[in-house]
Amino acid sequence: MPRDADELARLLDLEAIDTNLFRGRQAATSLPRVFGGQAAAQATVAAGRTVDPAYELHSLHSYFLQPGDTSAPTIFDVETIREGRSFATRRVLARQHGRPIYALTADFQRPEEGWEHQQVAPSVPPPEECLNPKELFGQAEDDPEWGVMELRYAGSSLDGGLEPDDVRPGRQRVWLRVRGTLPDDPFVHVAAFTYFSDMTIMGAALAPHGVRSGSPEAMVASLDHSIWFHRPFRADEWWLYDQDSPFGGGGRGLVHGRVHTADGTLVASVSQEALLRRPRPPRQE
Repeated sequence: MPRDADELARLLDLEAIDTNLFRGRQAATSLPRVFGGQAAAQATVAAGRTVDPAYELHSLHSYFLQPGDTSAPTIFDVETIREGRSFATRRVLARQHGRPIYALTADFQRPEEGWEHQQVAPSVPPPEECLNPKELFGQAEDDPEWGVMELRYAGSSLDGGLEPDDVRPGRQRVWLRVRGTLPDDPFVHVAAFTYFSDMTIMGAALAPHGVRSGSPEAMVASLDHSIWFHRPFRADEWWLYDQDSPFGGGGRGLVHGRVHTADGTLVASVSQEALLRRPRPPRQE
């Protein structure tokens, strides 16, 4: 994981190697495979590099196809699907060693006026009053594995802190932000949020089963990931990730997330399905 905002910005600054073809570097990591949020964020940047800045990203839909190699760069091939007066659509295929590892479709829209409404933000303590990873897990927040991410737990179905809700058994709420200050370019914040949107979210699907994210009791791998961007916001200021899991079964779990800024504005929505398995016993020779 990048260590600070500057390193994250450099990670998201892709190299153009041909028309609609980009190369993304890897972050130093102890993970065995490329972090899904990194693939999604870099693919988002690649798509954005081919679109007129007059358009803003309003949604992306993607699939994680194969594990990525953390020792090799990733090549992002962008295809123009639509170039309309109101909308522009791009399809991005990420490859390593000649094989696809991630596929994304991104849709951009020229800003326009329309009817407005939003779901009210949940009532939670401010991040300053919420638990940090050290208090919850006994892990120091300045551990290199936390890197550029600053996180506070506001509650979950597993650890408490939420009002009882029999209708929604799998829930989790966390405050997140980039540690440090990112450039003012709004698209940098879109990409940085995309990077973080893959973090913590499967905790809501594991919570009803008494299992914590990162536990050796579960095998977790993202399968697909979708984001809808409602309003611009800064990824380096606190935002609340309100997550709930409507379904788990068949070796998969589904989670929906709503993203509110500190003033309660709904700025994005996220959905992800992931592989959720109990570890398989080792094969007997």
